[in-house]
Amino acid sequence: MTEFGNIKWYDTAKGTGTISPEAGGDALPFAKVDLQQQAQEPAKDQRYGYETQSGDDGKRRAVKLELQMGDKQAEQASAQQA
Repeated sequence: MTEFGNIKWYDTAKGTGTISPEAGGDALPFAKVDLQQQAQEPAKDQRYGYETQSGDDGKRRAVKLELQMGDKQAEQASAQQA
């Protein structure tokens, strides 16, 4: 099931970050390999859809992160492609 949240922080050098669930709760860690659009670096407060998975340590993490474009972001992406 897809959940939604906003990027809390992302370290480009390490390729790791956390996402804060919109439904509340603790921020979940993720890695660059978990991003569906790996060429695009996530930025603070960007909204992403994601799924959760339990790691080997039993802790939840975000996987299959996909950027959720709002109207303004979609317009910017279309302008860049044109």
